[in-house]
Amino acid sequence: MERKPLSAAVALAMLAFAGAARAQLAAEAEPMQKVEVTGIRASLARSLNVKRNATANVEVVTAEDVGKMPDKNLADSLQRLPGVAVRTDYDEAEKVSMRGTNPDMSLIIFNGHAVSTADWYIVDQNSSSRSTSLSLVPSSVLNQAIVYKTAQANIVDGGLAGTINVTTRKPLAQKERLSGVVSAGVSYADLPGKSAPDANASVNWKNDAGTLGLIVQGFAEKRHIRRDSVSRLAYGASSGWDVINTGTMQGITDASLAGTGLTAADLNGVRMPGSMSAEFVEGVRDRKGGMFSLQYKPNDRLDVTTTGFYSKMKANNYGRLTSGAMYSMLLGKADPLGGLATNTSVNGRQVFASIRNPVIVDQTTLYGHPLRVLQSAEIVYPDSTPPQYIGNSEAFYRDGATAESAFLDLDASWRASDDLRLKLLASTTRGVGKTARDQGTTWARYGTGVAYRLGDVDDAPFVQYFGAGENRPGLNPDGSGYTMVARTASSTRTVDRESSLQLDAEYRLGWRMLTTFETGLRYADHRRRNNRTAPAFRAPALGTAPAGYVSYPSDFGKDLDGKFDNTGFYFTPQALKDYINASIRATTPEFERRVVNEIDMRERQSAFYVMQNFDSGAWSGNVGLRFVRTRVNADIVAPLPAGACLKTEPGQPAVPCPAYPGAITTAGDGSTYYEGVPFDPKAGVVYLKTPSDRSFDNFLPSLNLRYEPRPDMVARFGASRTIGRQNYNVLGSGYGTPGCNASGCTVTGPNPGLKPLTSDNVDLSWSWYFAPRSVLTLDLFHSSIDGYVKTGTVTQGETVQLVDPRDNTVKTFFVNTSSQQGARIKGIEVAFERPLWGSFGITSNVSRAKTKVDDGRPMVGASEWAGNLGGYFENERLSARLVWNYRGKYVSSTTAPAPTANSQGQSVINGVAMPTAPTIAKGVATLAASVNYTIRPGLVVAVDATNLTNTKRAQYRYSEAEQQKLDVSGRQVYVNVKYRF
Repeated sequence: MERKPLSAAVALAMLAFAGAARAQLAAEAEPMQKVEVTGIRASLARSLNVKRNATANVEVVTAEDVGKMPDKNLADSLQRLPGVAVRTDYDEAEKVSMRGTNPDMSLIIFNGHAVSTADWYIVDQNSSSRSTSLSLVPSSVLNQAIVYKTAQANIVDGGLAGTINVTTRKPLAQKERLSGVVSAGVSYADLPGKSAPDANASVNWKNDAGTLGLIVQGFAEKRHIRRDSVSRLAYGASSGWDVINTGTMQGITDASLAGTGLTAADLNGVRMPGSMSAEFVEGVRDRKGGMFSLQYKPNDRLDVTTTGFYSKMKANNYGRLTSGAMYSMLLGKADPLGGLATNTSVNGRQVFASIRNPVIVDQTTLYGHPLRVLQSAEIVYPDSTPPQYIGNSEAFYRDGATAESAFLDLDASWRASDDLRLKLLASTTRGVGKTARDQGTTWARYGTGVAYRLGDVDDAPFVQYFGAGENRPGLNPDGSGYTMVARTASSTRTVDRESSLQLDAEYRLGWRMLTTFETGLRYADHRRRNNRTAPAFRAPALGTAPAGYVSYPSDFGKDLDGKFDNTGFYFTPQALKDYINASIRATTPEFERRVVNEIDMRERQSAFYVMQNFDSGAWSGNVGLRFVRTRVNADIVAPLPAGACLKTEPGQPAVPCPAYPGAITTAGDGSTYYEGVPFDPKAGVVYLKTPSDRSFDNFLPSLNLRYEPRPDMVARFGASRTIGRQNYNVLGSGYGTPGCNASGCTVTGPNPGLKPLTSDNVDLSWSWYFAPRSVLTLDLFHSSIDGYVKTGTVTQGETVQLVDPRDNTVKTFFVNTSSQQGARIKGIEVAFERPLWGSFGITSNVSRAKTKVDDGRPMVGASEWAGNLGGYFENERLSARLVWNYRGKYVSSTTAPAPTANSQGQSVINGVAMPTAPTIAKGVATLAASVNYTIRPGLVVAVDATNLTNTKRAQYRYSEAEQQKLDVSGRQVYVNVKYRF
């Protein structure tokens, strides 16, 4: 049962009221004094001041004194705020979600404009999600981040759940004419046991007149990563969870179960893990980049700032996997790549594994259905059966894995008259995620059985292999051991870029309660491309295996608290690279292209808004309307009939296809190019890109009311309609194989007709600033979403013109694809912050967001509970901060599934149709700390530590009885010396 921090909210509220009463009595007894605060206290005070004076309901992070929090990137900082949660990979926060939604529904902008970021991991590179990865943005670039929980017409559209505007520093805002900070140190990761350098420096200059200023910053931050995991990941039928079927699993008989008290019929429909796998991943994150800001302000009327940012992270990573194949064993299948065409065989006879010593437990699914789970068993072949297929080992090295992000903006403000201010914001941004080569080998393992026993979801299961020999490459004389069965090499490159121009005008009316009127225009041209390539191999034979091998480290899995076979093998990166390089044949970039995986989209956003601000003393606010037009162009990949076009041999002029002009005949998709074998121009599949052009119009009204009944209290009401755009793959991924019958023609694929999501939102908040640097906030909110995507393969009325493979004529095909539905979110947030006594203080918050989707399934990426509890101490020499963060369970399936994925389909178990089990990440708590000691003015030693409790992260399926994955990534410690001048 997951612990929910509701009691924490009650405790915070009681503490706040008690503290407020004491604060009021003290204020009445003592005269007010002016106290200058710095460091943590100054940062908190500034953040509270911005939040207090804002018209909309906002949260604020201010870097008044950078380095006072244990945060290494911007996402780390944002997760401290109420209603904000993050997705964490390898103990570094990366993607931000708000109010119980997934990261795709939150918009992150920099200096008021969109920023294209990129992912370093190949799975994320291919996901075509809109979520913004903040792993490229160190916290040191932050000046202020404002989280808009209620919308305003003058804020960039696209944040369905909310918008986060990150501002960078401006040189003329700094106090000194010349100042800067230099930081150098080392990071240490305790799981891989490796250290790496860490450096950051910035210089700020402005002229004596204060009219011209420049900031230059550079950073070089490197750290090593490692993740130890156990999971159900494997090939084909053995991956994940499924049910026992004695009709196809012929080794499960009454006789094989003798003495257990069970019959074969008792096991039908019981859920079982298809595999027991151990995953060992190592890598590096080497982030380098910089920022500059040049500001010119010759007078009070003109202010021009240009800001540039660039960050690149090299993130080579090496994943290894040792897995069983229990489900395939029970089916009598021996295809080492997960297929069902190859049978086990002893003297020409198929053999089936049986189940011995089964232990079955009852569970209740998250949907309320009863199910049974095979908690432990021995999956073994009949006695005296020679070694058969029982599992796999593989290792994939992602060489040249990089992510980079850059933007350049020009922000100009001109006061044309005392009443009229004009603003211009022009920006361009580009993000690239690339894996130069994802390469690896797969090995099949042979033995006589696998035993397992599942325990608590937070502990690794017991796993033991029978008759398989040592975990190393090569076959033993009795046929046990490993043999290489496959090799793979491919590359991925995703490019996301946008150029935008925004013009705003603000006119001061000064008529009664009407203060200023704002209006503006914005245009953005956004492009997204995803390309995959794969080299051609010289021959079908796998050849000689890589030279030498390396065993898993002896401490692999030591923090997973379970007893399992933690042995495994892999080849050094160089040995694997040498083997793959020797296996491939030089062709052409066009032939290596895999058109079937490409996404090629253009999205143009146009917006116009008007907004009226008003203030009548205790009451203030704004009301506005924003009109948005979204035009989406997608070149969608469609397969052509076999033999309709001839392919081009590498190095030869492109072969045209008169029947289908524009057919891509130069790509290799499905073709081989072996040495000494004539090229077959009819092999593989030829694709044609089919254009799609759709436009969507949306009107987005907004209202924000601020009421200040007395100087220490602020109440707010917000109502708005917001917009969020669909992920790229559901709009523009490729079409599947077309098919026609007497009922008509259908094809699986994307749905370019999916309209943007819209959400009607209501927000009511109350804040009590009962003492200096202190606040108690209560926030209630509700959102009704229209257009939430539902993946599947159902005809939605969307059509496309494709070729009927029966007669090679163009016909209208109905697309089996994604649909849309409604969803709702309602929640509460409580935040409390105040100094306690002396130099101590506390910051805390807890939030609950209940989500409901029309089809009854949980919303992907939505956590019901989230909370933070932080304490700090600060005096003239020492500042210290300890922060506890909690995120509740959530569906961790990809937020950008294939449009035809069964992630929202039905599964029939024992005759009962129930929703397919999602993958759920269990709730997790982490602890981080930061200590800064001032040796002398300007010279500081800083120690930061994250994941102090070495938190285990667990995933499960229908219930916690079905553990899907468990991993640990270790602690990270950073020691730096900082010098300010």
